Amino acid sequence: MSESLPLADITVLDLTIARAGPTAVRQLADWGADVVRIESPEGGFEAGGESSPDYLNLHRNKRSIVLNLKEPKGRSVFHRMVVSADVVVENMRSPVKYKLGFDYETLRAINSRVILGSISGFGQDGPYGERGGVDQIAQGLGGLMSVTGFAEHGPMRAGVAISDVTAGLQLAIGILTALHERHSSGEGRWVHTSLLESMIGMMDFQAARWTVAKDNPPQVGNDHPTMVPMGTYATSDGHINLAASGGRLWEEFCKELGTEEWITDSRFSDSLGRKRNKDELGRLIEQRLVMDTTESWVARLNLVGVPCGPVHTVAETFADPQVMHLEMAKPIHHRNMGEIKILRNATNISGVSNDIRSPSPLKGEHSLGILEEFGFGEDEVADLTKSGVVEVNPELGR
Repeated sequence: MSESLPLADITVLDLTIARAGPTAVRQLADWGADVVRIESPEGGFEAGGESSPDYLNLHRNKRSIVLNLKEPKGRSVFHRMVVSADVVVENMRSPVKYKLGFDYETLRAINSRVILGSISGFGQDGPYGERGGVDQIAQGLGGLMSVTGFAEHGPMRAGVAISDVTAGLQLAIGILTALHERHSSGEGRWVHTSLLESMIGMMDFQAARWTVAKDNPPQVGNDHPTMVPMGTYATSDGHINLAASGGRLWEEFCKELGTEEWITDSRFSDSLGRKRNKDELGRLIEQRLVMDTTESWVARLNLVGVPCGPVHTVAETFADPQVMHLEMAKPIHHRNMGEIKILRNATNISGVSNDIRSPSPLKGEHSLGILEEFGFGEDEVADLTKSGVVEVNPELGR
C-alpha cells in the first residue's frame, strides 16, 4: 500500500468556522492535504471549545496558527501565505471576505492558481445574500422540515445538521473538481455553495416531484413517500425498518409473516392498492410484528431477502457487529484528552490508508513552524508574536 496520500501535494489555508466549512476542509485533510487552520485570537464558534467532541471530530489532521486578520499586518501575513497555497476555504457571511481581504479577486491577484472555496447561508448575492445562516434555518427554508415528521405534529427538523454537512461535502467535491480542472487551465477558480442550495439539492426526488410534476410532497412520518410497505414498525421489544414494497419481496414478506392471503387480497395485491390502503395494511403488519422481537424479525426477513434492520440508538450503532467490522470509530492519542475515538472518513479507496493521522490541534499549536515553512525569518516572527498579530504558546509553538 502506498504511503503517499492523494492530496499530499495540496496546501489548504482554512479560515472556516462552525460546521459546514470545517466539514469541507476535513475531507481534504483526511486525504492528505496540508491544512493550516488560521484561527482568530478571539476564539471560534465551536460549543465546548477545543476539547469538545465536535471540535475533536471536525479538526483532525490539521495544524493551527493564531493570526489576527483584523490587523493590517495580519492580513499581510495571510497574503504572503496565499502565494504558495493551493486552496483557501471560508464560510463566513458574504461581506466578511471583502472586509478582511480574502475575496476571490484579491486572492487571484496574489496567486492566479489559488482556489477559493466559500460556503454561505443562502448564496453569495441575492435578497438573502448578506444574511447569516444556520442549519435549521436552511432546513426550513429548503423544504426539508415540511416533509419530515408526522403531519399532526407540525414541521420537524432532521436530527443531524444535514444542510451543514451536505454543504461541506458539496464544497469539497467542487474544490476537487477545480483542482483537476486547474491541470488544463492553469487557473484557480472560486467554488461556492450555500446551506440553502445544498439543502435543496439534498431534497433530490422530493424536490423533483414538485419541479417536474407540481406534486407538493406532504409529511408521511416514518413511511416511504411513495412505496408501501416501506417504513418503521413496532415489534415486541422495539422497532424495525423494512422494505417490502413489491414483487418477490412482497410475496416473501407475506409468507414469512404467515399472511400468504395478502398476496392475492385485492386491497394489497398491487402497489396502488397497498398505497391506497396504507394505514390499514400498516396496522395489520404491526399486529404480526409485535408477536416477536426485533432481532428475530431482522434475522428471519433477511434470510428470505427482505431488506430490514433495527432502529438503533447512537450507542447501539457503535456496538453493532457490522459497524465494529467497518471500524468507523478510530483511536487517536490527543495531547490533553489521552486515548479517544473519533469518526473516520466514510469513503474507502483501495490502496490508500484511511487512518486518522493526527488529532485536532490545540489553538496556535503550530504557529512558529507554520511561519517558518511559509518563509518568515526569525526577526519577522519575533515582531509578529511581540505585536500580538500571531499568538504562540511557548510549549506548543511548533
